Amino acid sequence: MSLADTELVVRTIADTAIENEKYFGDLDSVVGDGDFGYSLARGFEKLLEGWDDLDRTDAGTFLKRTGMVIASRIGGTSGPLWGTAFMRAGGAVAGATDLSHEQVVAMLRAAIEGIKARGQSDVGDKTLLDALVPFTDALEAGTITEAAAAARAAADATSGMVAKRGRAAYTGERSRGSVDAGATAVAVIAERISEIWQKQGASS
Repeated sequence: MSLADTELVVRTIADTAIENEKYFGDLDSVVGDGDFGYSLARGFEKLLEGWDDLDRTDAGTFLKRTGMVIASRIGGTSGPLWGTAFMRAGGAVAGATDLSHEQVVAMLRAAIEGIKARGQSDVGDKTLLDALVPFTDALEAGTITEAAAAARAAADATSGMVAKRGRAAYTGERSRGSVDAGATAVAVIAERISEIWQKQGASS
């Protein structure tokens, strides 16, 4: 995966977050405070405003700079979590420009560990981890298309869970029956990346 491919993935994440602001917000408002979509969109808008100025020395530096902007610009709990994910991902591939499949997986694993540590959460707590971990597992074993499908199935399955982290955790059993906004965001983003990846014919 070239530096241009890395840029394409980050740009796709940003565009998808902005385009789905209302959808992600509506999902979050069922049992959360409803600001997830708004916060995510505003943060990624800030990232795109300074897009041309981001340090592109290598993929690791680019991802770390992206994480710093997100951490400082996204409000609520999302900023630290998403910012940490990008910074940890960048740290895992420091100095690398072209990323191998193994490095991409290692990058995602580092992001996952960062989210777990920052959010004091794990798989099963009804958070974005419930889609991101299955996505990463599937990507390690197969293709982006298979990984996106795994993320969607896992995100949909969060409807049967009781939230243990975030604002939704205060609602207890009431959080069962609705999908987690963060996990669904991961699924939607994964599907978009898969779609664009195939159109661009990008090499992995």
